[in-house]
Amino acid sequence: MTSADADLHGRARQALAAFGLPDQAPELLKFRENAVFKVRLRSGEMAVLRLHRPGYHSRAALQSELLWMDDLRRNGIAVPQPIATDSGDFLVQIAGEESQHADLIGWVAGQQIGETGRPFRHSEREIERIYRSVGVAMAEAHNAADRWTIPAGFTRHAWDKDGLLGEEPLWGRFWDCLVLAAEDRRFLTKLRFDLQERIDALGALDYGLIHADLVRENVLVDGDNVALIDFDDCGYGYRLFDIATALLRNRHEPHYDMLRSALVEGYRERRPLGDGALNNLPLFLLLRSVTYVGWAAARLDLPDASNRLSRYVRDVRELAAALRSDI
Repeated sequence: MTSADADLHGRARQALAAFGLPDQAPELLKFRENAVFKVRLRSGEMAVLRLHRPGYHSRAALQSELLWMDDLRRNGIAVPQPIATDSGDFLVQIAGEESQHADLIGWVAGQQIGETGRPFRHSEREIERIYRSVGVAMAEAHNAADRWTIPAGFTRHAWDKDGLLGEEPLWGRFWDCLVLAAEDRRFLTKLRFDLQERIDALGALDYGLIHADLVRENVLVDGDNVALIDFDDCGYGYRLFDIATALLRNRHEPHYDMLRSALVEGYRERRPLGDGALNNLPLFLLLRSVTYVGWAAARLDLPDASNRLSRYVRDVRELAAALRSDI
């Protein structure tokens, strides 16, 4: 084990002690935005310990994420259950050179729908059933969010016009990445202003709390049930943005039209979504796509970063061309 690994596991054990589990051995599952560990509770049940990336979210924002998850769970929606310390706190702070927070959430049974960029392992009929269930779960989460009395101090970022296209978007200045070709930067700069005008022309659209990252990896399937995990990007936003995020990286799948229809039909079983609003989906697919350019541009140290960034720019160009052709 390297010194960095030892430090990470030491922080995890420190967090577990705060949750009354000083003797548990954390098992690292993944380490990307957050460090995620599998742990065992005193009851013998499994749980997930998350060490949050320092400086990415404030304590108030992390606490707000957990409060919303807790309310969704109380409304019967399958999401991880936040677990409190003996003193009733969902979040603990880890001492060290950098302020870092940790939380403990219940283990959710199931397997990921799949991995982005890899073929589905499910049959066409299974994909239809799964994405209908995703649509139902998403709509139920939106309904619960609208019923919820937001507690004092609740704070989450907003996937609104400014959060997507402002001077400092949530996932970075996608038009201003120096490693991109000059032609791509000019294209993205012009596109940004065009998208701002399109949002201004939209009028009123369904807006509120959203998950904002319902990609395949964040939906677990267990028999006929689906569960939504990883609320790290949740916040306020257009509900169509939530739908677009679930669809975007599936659009080249051979069964995409069926998948899209299943998700929309499932959503409409629980929440209104008129054809007029749905006609704006191509715009929100493009808006979601530009955020990935900003995300990749801020992470050029990741493996295959250059190819990933180029692929995301190609996706944006493709979706922008499709949007113009629909006018």
